[in-house]
Amino acid sequence: MTPLLSIRDLRVAFRTETGPFEALHGLSLDVMRGRTLALVGESGSGKSVTAQAVLRILPRSAAITGGRILFEGQDLAALPPDGPAMRAVRGDRIAMIFQEPMTCLSPLHTIGDQIGEALRVHTGASAREAAARTQEALAHVGFPDPERALRTYPFELSGGLRQRAMIAMAIILKPALLIADEPTTALDVTTQAQILALLARLQEEDGMGILLITHDLGVVANMAHDVAVLYRGRLVEAGPREAVMRAPGHAYLRALLHAVPRFDMGPGERLTPIRPARAAIPEARPPTRAAGPILRVEGVSKTFTLRAGRVWEKPRLVRAVSDVSLCLEPGRTLGLVGESGSGKTTVSKMIMRALKPDAGRVLFDAGSGPRDVHALADADLFAYRRQVQFVFQDPYASLDPRLSVRQILAEPMEIHGVPAPERRARARELLAMVGLEADALSRFPHAFSGGQRQRIGIARALALEPRLLVLDEPVSALDVSVQAQVLNLLKDLQAALGLSYLIVSHNLAVIDYMADTISVMARGRIVEEAPRAALFRNPAHPYTRALLAAVPDPSLDHPLDFAAVTGDHSDPARWPEPYRLGLDEAGTMVAVEDGHRVRHGAASGRRAA
Repeated sequence: MTPLLSIRDLRVAFRTETGPFEALHGLSLDVMRGRTLALVGESGSGKSVTAQAVLRILPRSAAITGGRILFEGQDLAALPPDGPAMRAVRGDRIAMIFQEPMTCLSPLHTIGDQIGEALRVHTGASAREAAARTQEALAHVGFPDPERALRTYPFELSGGLRQRAMIAMAIILKPALLIADEPTTALDVTTQAQILALLARLQEEDGMGILLITHDLGVVANMAHDVAVLYRGRLVEAGPREAVMRAPGHAYLRALLHAVPRFDMGPGERLTPIRPARAAIPEARPPTRAAGPILRVEGVSKTFTLRAGRVWEKPRLVRAVSDVSLCLEPGRTLGLVGESGSGKTTVSKMIMRALKPDAGRVLFDAGSGPRDVHALADADLFAYRRQVQFVFQDPYASLDPRLSVRQILAEPMEIHGVPAPERRARARELLAMVGLEADALSRFPHAFSGGQRQRIGIARALALEPRLLVLDEPVSALDVSVQAQVLNLLKDLQAALGLSYLIVSHNLAVIDYMADTISVMARGRIVEEAPRAALFRNPAHPYTRALLAAVPDPSLDHPLDFAAVTGDHSDPARWPEPYRLGLDEAGTMVAVEDGHRVRHGAASGRRAA
């Protein structure tokens, strides 16, 4: 069979101040019609450069220095990047789904305009025809209200819906080849499973070839027909999925497999990063123990107002958090899990006082007794800001690009009155603590990898010697090997410094590795809470079971059941008895076993009768 895409001896080099840097060293691979080739490797291995070279959208500092890119018999490497022949291929015969839909969608244009643009450019369709075809495409990729979606802007959509919009834009012209660059990296597990099922269905219907770029080996095991492994711009292993995943021949692929958090890890077992971070972890010191929990959230609720879609429509009220209660003991880790939109980040913002709850309270105990966080003022509030710190999801967006690492680490200490000599010494100590060299102090965020930036973010959070860290998806943007480094670092720092962690994540394997107790959120409510071992051994709530079923396993012996992952699992009105809840029904938490509780519908007994 003739390959749809055949790359032969491809070389790509970047111009740098120190001379040319070769990013791809003679890469050769094939993508067949109707099959998916997974291109696997860490950040910096050359995966995205390969995709950019195929589409001829390399940055200006890069150039193809050798090789051929044969697509349907045409050598794309020989075409001018901005010429009419390449523009006819790009977007029509070859389409691409980018990694971050929020940055790839224009914030100034509606979803309908952006998707319809490709149709108008390549086919000359009228505005009316483009709108009709766009609505069909949105329905095809599972938008709940395609007609309304035509008028919405990207910021009004969840991450999963934005990614569906990107897929609709890519498939509206029925391309022969779809390049998907980390299409599910920042999505929760159920949305990820739905997106993967969607791509598999579209491939089956249209027979298109897919070049799937990913570092998630669970996605590879469930989606790929063929696998190619890149390491520093070189192809180190390639072949059918069964052969490559069951008997990996190269040490690099074996190391990648050992870096992935798994549900079957034994007590005390650690992840094995490919390159361990040499962090200078301080000697363990016993934490100052409070008499009770260090953090208690009691019945907090929060409602937001959404703008109307049309002028004559009334704004809608959305209850993001409804009567949520949490409890975190000193020196322990509480995992808060749920899909995008379940209310996890809203809860964390209320804990940080970035949002004020409509009802309920947040209590923090620094050792002198619990105090209501939202009643603090002046010196007490200043002290609370020092005791509780936040580690953000996106390590690049959360670091000021205009400040050096020294300034980033010193800023919180300067605000809290730490003398200059102590700030300088503490900055060096913090870098060593997170495994970075002292010469990093003079560099700026853009000069670091994603994992290094996240370690800088952790160092900044530790600058004021806090007692509690709130970690919002701390590793979702990192590849598996760097993820293992950061998770091991967080565990070591907790053991040494006596820190308490509230970790917010949609990655259940990460929560299983990090957390002592877990609370599961759905539609603004806590639906299940339990010690880690109990929750994974005996998940009681159907929503929790759906989350666990949606986690892609790197093992070929545990394939993902795409048919079981539908939108129904997150609708409280469709949960089976006794878990079913009405729209405004709170329900009650019922004990399953010691420390393990699950939410039942208050009226379930009457309905059953």
